[in-house]
Amino acid sequence: MKRCKILLIALAVSFSITAADAQSNAKQTIICNPLNLSYRFQLDKPSRREAADPVIILFKGKYYLFASKSGGYWSSNDLIDWKFITSNDLPWEDYAPTALVMNDAVYFMALDKRIYKSIDPSTGRWEIAKEGFSIKAEDPDLFLDDDGKLYLYYGLSPSKPISGVQLDKTTFNPIGEPVACLNTKSSDYGWERTGEYNSDKGWTWLEGAWMMKHNGKYYLQYATPATQFKSYNDGIYVADSPLGPFELANNNPFSYKPEGFIAGAGHGCTFKDKYGNFWSVMTMTISVKEHFERRLGLFPAFMGKDGEFYTYTGFGDFPHVIPQRRMGGENDYQPAWMLLSHNKPVQVSSALENHQKENITGENIRKYWSAATGEKGEWAIIDLQHPCEINALQINFAEEGSTILGRPDSIYQQYIIEYSNNQSDWKKLADKTKNYTDSPHNYVQLPAAVKARYVKITNYHTPSGKFALSGLRVFGKSTGKFAVPVTGFKAVRDSSDKRNVTLTWDKVPGAIGYNIRYGSSPGKLYENYQVLDNSSITIHSLSKLQKYYFIIDVFNENGITKGEDVVMIDE
Repeated sequence: MKRCKILLIALAVSFSITAADAQSNAKQTIICNPLNLSYRFQLDKPSRREAADPVIILFKGKYYLFASKSGGYWSSNDLIDWKFITSNDLPWEDYAPTALVMNDAVYFMALDKRIYKSIDPSTGRWEIAKEGFSIKAEDPDLFLDDDGKLYLYYGLSPSKPISGVQLDKTTFNPIGEPVACLNTKSSDYGWERTGEYNSDKGWTWLEGAWMMKHNGKYYLQYATPATQFKSYNDGIYVADSPLGPFELANNNPFSYKPEGFIAGAGHGCTFKDKYGNFWSVMTMTISVKEHFERRLGLFPAFMGKDGEFYTYTGFGDFPHVIPQRRMGGENDYQPAWMLLSHNKPVQVSSALENHQKENITGENIRKYWSAATGEKGEWAIIDLQHPCEINALQINFAEEGSTILGRPDSIYQQYIIEYSNNQSDWKKLADKTKNYTDSPHNYVQLPAAVKARYVKITNYHTPSGKFALSGLRVFGKSTGKFAVPVTGFKAVRDSSDKRNVTLTWDKVPGAIGYNIRYGSSPGKLYENYQVLDNSSITIHSLSKLQKYYFIIDVFNENGITKGEDVVMIDE
């Protein structure tokens, strides 16, 4: 098989002014998960941010994003820049919102047994459309079929199924009795098993129903095993009618991202953008200060061969261009640039015990460096070890020692980022010293590459607590060659538990990591599993009832080298 490489996207822009000044005027075209939103601090201690269970709808040319416990919602014209909208009319202390466009209005529902209506959600004004609800509809999803019939799907339980029922479009009262649509069967389906890596015993939570229709088929998503785990995912069933009977889709899980800088891709929604592209907005986990400490991620979704629906999570926390056009497939959503900062040496002004400097480049949002104070002048320097072309940075703040509760206006971060080749002559890369907006996961996109070895961030203002970073991630391109393909690839299925498979391969010199693609046939490798540094992994999320095919791509600071050998394991 011919070796195939995915070349990096080059943004060639003339660069006659300083990087910091140009960056401030540049139009952002790229995102990097987790989404950079002003996630609300929760109202109870410990002080921590949260947003989860997201829903995005398209209404009159604007996207609206709703999420649990957020104190408001967001709007956007392009899925890149989001504006926060406050509202006193909606139940913001409830979990799991759903939103629906119907009759030239938006309808909203959460757990308080009311349905709300707005003819212009950009104003924040809503009215009650349905005062009470006879069904205890936990994690509700409202779905309008193209024949005009309205349905409700719901369920949140370690034992009870996801159910559905038709609703009267005028009264919102149920028509007929609810129908059980699906339930878990973790004894067969590994992705439903509980635990960080789907390897534990115990209860599996079934939740987060979401219905999509495409080409006459009904696709019902569901979330397992629990929101605090990196294995949090969405599975999917398919049917010929809105209330079933439903059968497990051939490709599962539908949305899965158990590794990377930030993991988790469960309990969300799938929607179409202005150009007809599918997107999945999903819950991602931190779960350090409290198990509901969560963020949001946006991933493209595709309809594969034979009507198999899947979310593409490969390199899902790298920078990606958001195409303002119809996408042709996964290749339209490859990383814009590669990771340059992984495990690179770090110097810091000070460090708090148990929050060491190595966490800045360790590629794990759950571990962070904290300076001893939050005072102006605390700093960190990353040594990329050789000059690289830097195109973008993601600055991820951690709230060490924070006392903030709620959403006060005083939440903002101020800092300056500089670059150098000798640690003596520093030039501005991004100047945020005049920033007064909350950007906890700020993505800085440069209009043109800057060549540098060292990157330095200096604190000017921290809203509360210490100056702390879970990741200062540097993206661009190095000056070397692509990695060679993986060799020695073997896959061994666990004979006593076919939900497990162990993969091993020869370590590739200079590799940052590997992306494992797998699925039900060589042409349907829809699942992704990222591995950093190591050359083996045990995956616990298979169906024991089907065979699988695997291939491994390798990536370094220059790009991605596609795998050459497909390995099959039988049922």
